[in-house]
Amino acid sequence: MANQPNDYLYQLIKSLTKAEKRAFKIYATRNSTPDAKFIKLFDAVDKVTDYDEEAIIKSLKGVKKRQFSNLKAHLYKQILTSLRLTNINHNVDIMLREQIDHARILYNKGLYKQSLRLLDKAKSLAHQNHRHSLEYEILTFERIIESQYITRSLKNRADELIEQAEEKLQTLSNYNRLSNLSLRLYGIYIKAGHVRDQTDYENISRYFKKELDDIDKENLGFFEQLYLYVSYAWYSLIVQDFLLQYRYAQKWVDLFHDNPDMLELEPIWYLKGQHVLLEALFILGHYKKHEEVKRNLESFLDNPPIRSNENLETLGFMYLYTSKINGHFIAGTFSEGVKMVPELNRKIEKYAQQVDPHRILVFYYKIACLYFGAGNNDKAIDYLNKIINYPDQKLREDLHCFARILNLIAHYELGNQTHVEYQIRSVYRFLRKMNDLNLVQQEILNFLQNLGKANGSSLKEKFIKLRERLLEINEMPYQKRPFLYLDIISWLESKIHNKPVQDVINEKFTPRH
Repeated sequence: MANQPNDYLYQLIKSLTKAEKRAFKIYATRNSTPDAKFIKLFDAVDKVTDYDEEAIIKSLKGVKKRQFSNLKAHLYKQILTSLRLTNINHNVDIMLREQIDHARILYNKGLYKQSLRLLDKAKSLAHQNHRHSLEYEILTFERIIESQYITRSLKNRADELIEQAEEKLQTLSNYNRLSNLSLRLYGIYIKAGHVRDQTDYENISRYFKKELDDIDKENLGFFEQLYLYVSYAWYSLIVQDFLLQYRYAQKWVDLFHDNPDMLELEPIWYLKGQHVLLEALFILGHYKKHEEVKRNLESFLDNPPIRSNENLETLGFMYLYTSKINGHFIAGTFSEGVKMVPELNRKIEKYAQQVDPHRILVFYYKIACLYFGAGNNDKAIDYLNKIINYPDQKLREDLHCFARILNLIAHYELGNQTHVEYQIRSVYRFLRKMNDLNLVQQEILNFLQNLGKANGSSLKEKFIKLRERLLEINEMPYQKRPFLYLDIISWLESKIHNKPVQDVINEKFTPRH
C-alpha cells in the first residue's frame, strides 16, 4: 500500500487544481507582494514531488526554522480562504454561511432590519435545499434579534418563529437519529462484516427495530428518507438479506430521480446509492441489471451535474472499478478482468491519499480473486500477501480471514503442499483468534489438511464430497457469507471436471445471460 505523506499543507497543495492554484496566486498577491514568504513557501511545496521539510526550509531565503511552523499555518489558512472564495458560488453550504456571517456583521452594527431581511432570504434558501441545521441556526439568530429589539417586522412574529423552531427541531431529531443509525450500522459492518449466527441476527435486528420504533416514516423530508434507506441498506447487508438490500438501494437511487435538484447538491450520496445498488445486484447475480446500472454510473461520472472535484473523482473511481471487477466475477471473464489491473493500480496510487485503507484492501482482495480465477496463482498470492501483511488486522477482519483461506488454496494449486500443511495451523490459530471460524472454513481447512494423503480417484471423491457438504452449508441461515468472498464451489467443480475455474463460472453464467 502506498505511503501517504502526513504533512497537511503538502497534501492540501497537491490536491489543488491548476485553476485553484491560479486563483490562490491572484488572491494572495492582492494584499501582499509576490515575494511574500508564504507565497514563496507555496511555490516551494508545489514544485516538490516528495515532502522533505529540511530541504524546503533551506530553499527559502530569510526563513528560519523556528518561523517555519507559523509560516505553514499562515499559508494553510490563506489557501483555505482562497478555496472558500473560489467555491462560494458552487456550494450552497458555503453560500449560506456567508449570508449568516453578513447578517451577523449587520447585527453588530445595529442594522437589525437589514440583518433580519438577509436572514429571511438565507432561511428560505436553507429550507429549499434541506439544510436543516443551518436553517435552525438562522431561526435561533432571528429569535435573538426579535427578543432583544423591537423590530415590528411582522405581526405575531414571536409565535411564528416559535412554531418554525419547534417544527425544525423535530425534523433535526429525526435527521440526527437516522443519520446516527446509518453510521453505527456502517461501523458494525466495517468491523465485523455479516452476521455469523442467530444470536448476531437477533442482536442487530433488535437494535435496528428499536431505533426505528417511534419514527413517523410517512412524514419524512428528503434527508430523513435518505438516511432511512441508507440504514435499511446497511442493515440488510449485515443480516445477509440481499433482496431487501436491493429494494432499499433502489429506493435510495429513486429518491434522487424523484428530486433531480438534489443531484446537483448531493452527488456523493447519489454515487453511494448507485454503488450499494450495484453491490446488491452483484450478490444476486443479476448481470443485465448490473451492467445497466454500471452504464448509468459511467454516464453520471462522464457528465456530472456539478463541477467535478477530488471527492467526486475519488469515489467515482472506487465505485466504477469495483463494479467493473464484479461484472467479470458474475460472467466468469477473469482473464479479461486482469487486463485492467495495471490501470487500476495506477488509479490506486493516484488516489492513495484520498482512499481509506480498508477500500484499498478490498481492491487487493478482488484483484487477487481475478488472478486466481484466471489461473495465475502466483499473482493472486502477491496481492493476498498485501492483505495478510497489513499491520492492522482488526481492519476488515473478515477480509483478513478469507485472504488467508484463498492463500492456502492458491498455494495448493501451485503444488506447495509442504507450505499448505505448515500454514494450515497458522491460519487455524488466526481464525480462532479472530473468532471467525465458520462451518465453511472448518470444512476447507480439514479438507486441505488431508489432501496430501489422497491421489487419483480418491482425490476426486474428496472434491465431490466437499462440494456436496458446502452445498448443504450454503442452504443454512447465516452461512452464505463465505461464498460472497470466494466461489469455492466453482473451484471444486473445476477440480472435479478438470476445467479452469473461469470456464465453470462462465458455463453457469451463460443461461442467465
